[in-house]
Amino acid sequence: MEAATGPANAAKGASKRVAKTSPGLAQADRVRQEDPALLRELLEKMLLIRRFEEKAAELYTLGKIGGFCHLYIGQEAVAVGALSTLTPDDYILASYRDHGHALTRGLDPGEVMAELCGKQSGVSKGKGGSMHLFDKRHGFLGGHAIVGGQIPLAAGVAFASKYLGQSRVTLCFFGEAAVNIGSFHESLNLAALWKLPVVFMCENNRFGMGTPVERASSLYDLAGKACAYDMARAHVDGMDVLAVRDVVGEAVARARQESAPTLIEARTYRFMGHSMSDPVHGHYRTKAEVEEQRKQDPIKRLVEAMEANELLSPEQFADLDGKVREIVEDAVAFAERSAAPEVSGLHTDVYAG
Repeated sequence: MEAATGPANAAKGASKRVAKTSPGLAQADRVRQEDPALLRELLEKMLLIRRFEEKAAELYTLGKIGGFCHLYIGQEAVAVGALSTLTPDDYILASYRDHGHALTRGLDPGEVMAELCGKQSGVSKGKGGSMHLFDKRHGFLGGHAIVGGQIPLAAGVAFASKYLGQSRVTLCFFGEAAVNIGSFHESLNLAALWKLPVVFMCENNRFGMGTPVERASSLYDLAGKACAYDMARAHVDGMDVLAVRDVVGEAVARARQESAPTLIEARTYRFMGHSMSDPVHGHYRTKAEVEEQRKQDPIKRLVEAMEANELLSPEQFADLDGKVREIVEDAVAFAERSAAPEVSGLHTDVYAG
């Protein structure tokens, strides 16, 4: 383990910020130690995201979803593992690739699908679309279209929780491209300075749109950016749902018990293009690369580990998958029979400062 405290802070008696990484156990061994009911829940949530996103891609192709649409296929383990550590009172903020986080948090699949389709019954009344899913009932404070725009908001939400004396943690998701913007650094500095109960979760899927991270960042170890702020940091295999759960769980406990922030870098991979308008491969990555990464499919890895431990049979998986597919089909039916927003509501619920 590596201490991140620099000489100056050490001289002032600052507490150590310890670097963590993913647990060393193979996933099959880790599965053996876990509650089978929890494993099934994690698997079901990842399957829900996968089947929902596949259906969203289909509806987008049919012209039933307008605007931008960024799919979460391949990254399911990050949202599911991370959000499994929170309480219902905690807050979540996400980027524009937010469907998976919303579904994992418990937003109704029908209302989410209706929002993607621009319907009145959507979680944002059809006005937000794919990138702006909000639901204060679940502490889900939005998907945000501006790269990194949610990071200072997360620091502000965490400040409010601390100011009000609430035992709430804020978990903020963003992509690797966001670590190069100024407000990322400003937010981390203030979070460390004011000891805010916030976890910054960088989902490093390697490509900011079509630019590989090594062409955009002088530091490939993105979690290392926390060192500048004497902040706890960690890396985790973002394709291993249990590893994510373990590392984020420690950070959440630190935030809740010590009111101290953490920066986590989850190294993951999106199997789809940046958005539905972006090809899966052939432009900035090869088909061979995508196929190689698919071998680390987080759903496949968990299923294989559960089967190896005789906690899941092919028949049980098929039943679970069938159940999830029915939920998604019901969500589509709900969205398609929902009405479009009334023109009279165009200026309702619009914030103007």
